[in-house]
Order: sequence, then C-alpha cells, then structure tokens
Amino acid sequence: MRRHLIILTLWLCAAAGAAPAADVGLDIAGDRFRAAAVAVHEGAPADDVLMAGEAVRVLADVAGDALLAARRLDIDAPVAGDLYAAAMDVAVRAAVGGDATVFGYDVTLGAVGGDLRASGARVSLLGDVGGYALVAADDLRVEGVISGPAHLSAKDASFGPGARIDGPLVLYESRPGRIRVPESVVPEDRIERRTRSEFEAETRPIRGPTLGEVVAGFLIGVAAVALLATLAAALAPATMAALRARILARPFASLWQGFLAQSVVIGGGLVVALTLIGLLVTPVAFLVAVLGGVAGYVVGAYALGVGLLGAAGRSEPATLLQRALAASTGAVVAALVGLIPFVGWLFVLALALTGAGAIAARIVGPRFFAAPAG
Repeated sequence: MRRHLIILTLWLCAAAGAAPAADVGLDIAGDRFRAAAVAVHEGAPADDVLMAGEAVRVLADVAGDALLAARRLDIDAPVAGDLYAAAMDVAVRAAVGGDATVFGYDVTLGAVGGDLRASGARVSLLGDVGGYALVAADDLRVEGVISGPAHLSAKDASFGPGARIDGPLVLYESRPGRIRVPESVVPEDRIERRTRSEFEAETRPIRGPTLGEVVAGFLIGVAAVALLATLAAALAPATMAALRARILARPFASLWQGFLAQSVVIGGGLVVALTLIGLLVTPVAFLVAVLGGVAGYVVGAYALGVGLLGAAGRSEPATLLQRALAASTGAVVAALVGLIPFVGWLFVLALALTGAGAIAARIVGPRFFAAPAG
C-alpha cells in the first residue's frame, strides 16, 4: 500500500508544475490530496496527507501518514504516523509519531517517535529519535537523544550539549578518527569507526542470487505459466482454442494489435493523469496493462506449445492432458529462449504482445481491427 502511495505522490509532484497557484486536489474518506505551486494542509485534521508542489506546508494535524514532495517543505503540525518527504529544503518543526524517511539538501528535523532515515548535504537533528537513526550528510548536527543504534555518515559532525546516543554508534568518516565525539554523547568503546566508502557499499545490495535461487526462480516461473495456461484451457476451452488459432494463423497481425492495445491503455492512463482527478484512475490503467501483458504471455506460450506440437505431428489438444502438455511445452520453450542475451527479452515481449493482441481483438471485436472499405 505504501508503495502505491509513494508512486501517487510522485505523480502529484509531476502534475504540480502545471497546476495553478491555488491549492487544488481531493479529499477522500479523510485523506487529503493536493498538487499546486503552493500546496497547504490547514484547517481540519486529516488522516493521510499526500501533497506536492513548489512549496508544501503542513499547518494542521495529520492523524495518519504524510507523503510530501516539494522544493520547499515546512511541517509545523504533528504527524501521528509515518513521514515520507523529499524536498530541496526540509524543515520539520513538529513531532513525527512514527518513522521518518526524509531526503533533501538542507534538512532540519524535530522529534521522531520511531526510526529515522535521512539524507542531505546539511542535516540537523534537533529533537529526540525513539528508534534507530540512519543518516548520511556532509554536515551533520545532533542536538537530541537517539534511543537506538545510530549509523551516521558525515564529513563533519557536531553534537549539542543535550545530544546522546543510547545504542551503539557506527560512524562513517572521510578518515576514521577525524570526527570527535564527546564521551557525554556515547563512550568511545561503543563507537565503531569506518570509512564513508564502506557506508556506500553497505547501503546498496551487494549479493546477487545464487545458482540455486536462479534455477528455482526459473522452474517456478515455468510452472506458474504452464499451470495458468492449463487452467485457462480447461475452464474456457473454446476461448483458448480461438485465441491460439488466431495467433497461429495471423501472428504478425496479433503482434501489432497487442502493441496498439497496450499503447492505448498506457498512453490513455498518462493523458488522463494530466487532469489531476484522473490520477485516481491512472493506477487502474497501468494495472490493466500489466495484467494484459501477463495474460498475453500465458496465451502466447500456450499457442507456441500447440504450434510446436503440431509441427511435430501431434493433433490439436482435445483433452486436459493434451492441453497441459501444450502449455508446459510452450512455457518451457519460451522461458529457455528468454534466457538468450538481448534476443531473449525481445522474444518474450513479442510473445506477450501477440497474446495480448489476440485477447484485445476478441474483446473489442473484429470491426475495430477490420481494414477500411474501399
């Protein structure tokens, strides 16, 4: 759910550049959506708040989460849930009850009840942090108490008189030992000093999948496609027969029809997003496109299996066992071809579009795809 909310916030941010200076948006079931040059949350409290703009201001309480993107961000009212914020300048002067994930150039934070993840050129922690703190900055200032472990990466760091770290401190420096940490903040025996290059290495994925994981993923993918194709052929034999017959008879026509159908769905979703209100419909369009691609690949793999077995002298599948054999054959061959560098993904894409084209042609009807008279 949070991933979808973050994506929606980014869409709001993109739309904010074309929005008028007045605050515009929607209020739905207690949640507030705003995208404008100056987006303001004020008046009655809201549950979740999603806002984007040149300047974003939070002047009223937020009972849930806040997802905010701006050039200048000011939060002057409490956020009871989690905070997700990205801006050039971030000033959080009120308390955050949950976790805070903040990215910017100049970042100032007050109290955070949960965990803190922050990054910026200048980061100032003026309040207490109830959980752990993971912070990367060129210039770092700590004024409050960090209750949990702290992983701090900085070129320069300073600590106020009330600063304290109750957990262990892993300090990433340009040169280990360069930054002085007072005993009142954390004893030296609880400090582990590392280089900033180690921080960059440790905060990005460094382990690829093992051979066993690759093989297992391959087999699971093949089994899933074969199972879906078999179920579809068993539950709707006439429809699957018509789809694979269309693909085998007119593969290139199905390919361009699939390309056209997916372009209409995805392009339509982007165009509708420009209306702001249509942003709520846009995720549905992308979901339809994804489902269409998956369904197209399953249908295309089944047609491929039937075609290969037919070329080997077998008759068209009429029983459940024959349909399962065709589905498994198509799934295995498609997956193996997909492993070929460069060519493989093009084949998989073409197969998915071909299947999607056959589905679209059957749903829309022959009139849409028929050549004009004359």
